[in-house]
Amino acid sequence: MSHDHKHKHHHHHHFNDSSTVKLWISIFLNLAITIAEFVGGILSNSLALLSDAVHNLNDTLSLGISLAARKISKKGANQDKTFGYKRAEIIGAFINLITLVLVALFLIKEGVERFFDPQPIDGLTMFWVAIVGLLGNFITAALLFKESKDNLNLKSAYIHILSDGLSSVGVIIGGWLILKYEWYIVDTILTVGIGAYILWHSYHMLQETIDILMQATPEEIDLPELTSKIEQLNKVQEVHHVHVWRLDENEIMMESHIVVDEDDLYEMENIKKKIKSLLHDEFGIHHSTLEFECQPCSSHQHEAVTHQH
Repeated sequence: MSHDHKHKHHHHHHFNDSSTVKLWISIFLNLAITIAEFVGGILSNSLALLSDAVHNLNDTLSLGISLAARKISKKGANQDKTFGYKRAEIIGAFINLITLVLVALFLIKEGVERFFDPQPIDGLTMFWVAIVGLLGNFITAALLFKESKDNLNLKSAYIHILSDGLSSVGVIIGGWLILKYEWYIVDTILTVGIGAYILWHSYHMLQETIDILMQATPEEIDLPELTSKIEQLNKVQEVHHVHVWRLDENEIMMESHIVVDEDDLYEMENIKKKIKSLLHDEFGIHHSTLEFECQPCSSHQHEAVTHQH
């Protein structure tokens, strides 16, 4: 049994190392794209390219935050931080999303101003730089695909990169339209579109991040159902004072008071085991703190004392 556990642990460690290397590669790739798009955007006078560059810079930052948060959250628990540093990644994602929102608003404002004051744009530069951007995004997305499935922070980075890819496609088409028909307005439309997309996406991820930071009950957990399932267990009379919250995107915690009959107190360990396996199997809660009491606390206490006496 212990052998199996060790093996699992080792495997997990390996997984972390490989994804850290992938994160580093992704950071450098994205930084390169960002620089290319900034330079291209300035040379070609394309706001859409600049807004794509900002989107990419933000990805680079979000990957950097993922990496830093990863290192921090690996630090074990200590006396100051008894839960460890697992929320570091959530806080990282939060900071990143706020920055993204501000940048998107700024780009939309610039785009709208250009709408009333159109400027000539070099479509050729815009076209080729956006193709370079798309390639870089594609490679990064492929690198992060596997890890993004079970980590909110990497998922946010992965989604950013996918959306970057989409906006690069938009800019490629835009560059082509400008080259062929000199439709400079396309650049403005793209800029506002990319900005709006960033806003929409950030909003949903911010909600999730804030929920975790506010210790909200996880969406997938139905408290009344959870309570009634525990109360259906043999010898459990009542459940109250139930709190369920997330420590990070993977770990759900719970605490509650369990009322049992005084005569069943000797069965407490058994009852506790049943409750814990129910929580684990049906609700994915691996860490629960259960406080047992006799029914109902206040009136029975005195009787219990005299009875023992």
